Amino acid sequence: MSKKLPKRSEDYSAWYNELVKRAGLAENSPVRGCMVIKPYGFAIWEKMQRALDDMFKATGHQNAYFPLFVPKSFLELEEEHAEGFAKECAVVTHYRLKANPDGKGLIVDEDAKLEEELIVRPTSETVIWNTYKGWIQSWRDLPVLVNQWANVVRWEMRTRLFLRTAEFLWQEGHTAHATRQEAIDETEQMLQVYSDFAENWMALPVIQGLKTESERFAGAEETYCIEALMQDGKALQAGTSHFLGQNFSKVFDVKFVSKENKLEYPWATSWGLSTRMMGALVMAHSDDNGLVLPPKLAPIQVVIVPIFRTDEDLKKIKEKIDPIIEEINALGITVKFDDDEKYKPGYKFAEYELKGVPIRLGIGMRDLENGTIEIARRDTLEKESRPIDGIAEYIKDLLDTIQQNIYDKALNFREENTFSVETWEDFKTQIEKGGFVLAHWDGTRETEEKIKQETKATIRCVPLNSIEMAGKCIFSGNDSAKQVVFAKAY
Repeated sequence: MSKKLPKRSEDYSAWYNELVKRAGLAENSPVRGCMVIKPYGFAIWEKMQRALDDMFKATGHQNAYFPLFVPKSFLELEEEHAEGFAKECAVVTHYRLKANPDGKGLIVDEDAKLEEELIVRPTSETVIWNTYKGWIQSWRDLPVLVNQWANVVRWEMRTRLFLRTAEFLWQEGHTAHATRQEAIDETEQMLQVYSDFAENWMALPVIQGLKTESERFAGAEETYCIEALMQDGKALQAGTSHFLGQNFSKVFDVKFVSKENKLEYPWATSWGLSTRMMGALVMAHSDDNGLVLPPKLAPIQVVIVPIFRTDEDLKKIKEKIDPIIEEINALGITVKFDDDEKYKPGYKFAEYELKGVPIRLGIGMRDLENGTIEIARRDTLEKESRPIDGIAEYIKDLLDTIQQNIYDKALNFREENTFSVETWEDFKTQIEKGGFVLAHWDGTRETEEKIKQETKATIRCVPLNSIEMAGKCIFSGNDSAKQVVFAKAY
């Protein structure tokens, strides 16, 4: 059996990296900064995709697909957008290789230089709004409610599996609206979708808020976000929804004839959530024994491990278990019966614990005689023996209990690690300890930057539900209308 994971309390980063690899979620690839998402990890991502996709379609959105390559001139059109992404762009300059004259390998064919360089998409606003020019002429063409599931490339210098990679998977929604208010409503609606997904599927409590001007998406008028707290006291941005105003419709000259027969520019939004959420799932819930997966996102929700010595024993166990598996499946629960003889039950128990399977059932010959089955919960590591009759309904209820318990535990952690401070000294002390720190800020970019330089803490968001409460900025001493959320972040 493999050695134990590093302890979170001793080396959180090593614990995370080892867990992602040993639980079979992902591994580093030969391409710098990129990762291979393994089948078990991709199964979790597929469940995330399925849930989100259903939520998008329930709110009227449709899926489409746009090119991987963006002409460099497109990116240059929106100045703020171009500046925000320029340092992360991977650029295609040639379209062909040829044999090296010295016979060693391949070289770029200089005769195959592109007339215009192409950017491997870091995000798709530009190529999509160029497309929308052909789609939108009249108010009758609006709104356009489109989402795409895709990969993007942002050339990160320091990478970590799921949390920050040069290439990652995500969805990006891009919508066009007839009025400013419709676009704002869309932006806020999609933030709520993300929040619902995080809390009800990922069991991850989040704070909804607005980004400060310096933290906004490049080219947005407002960026809404959800922020979550990880077990090491650092924040993770879990999803963003952007109100883009008319910036992109104007630079791509997208116009429509309104109901009043006037020529107007449509209003835009974009919103995205990525495989970074896989990292959030690991860091928010897991423990020193391995993954702890919310049942709604677990590829295997229930595993049954038979304990037997002979083929005859296994046959008797299967006769009893097979109809129960049918009952469990009929309830929409994913169940695996592991009778693989290559590994002992003890090894299997540890492996499923590492992989975060929410419920493990163990049954041997003595259980069969007693009409009982052992149930082990992954979230609490508690075990109990129960009558095998009626076990399917009990499991269904228990999965709901586990989902809620994982959320409650994360919420309690956040509440215990959220602090309000009034002075600069208290702020510096608390921010080093970690957690969300609520503090007054004078609203200036200069103060925000100085706080970041001195403490490495950023304003994660201005909470949407924050109460107006006059005070003094912790750094400048100037007047402040409300507290904002500071934290060190991933």
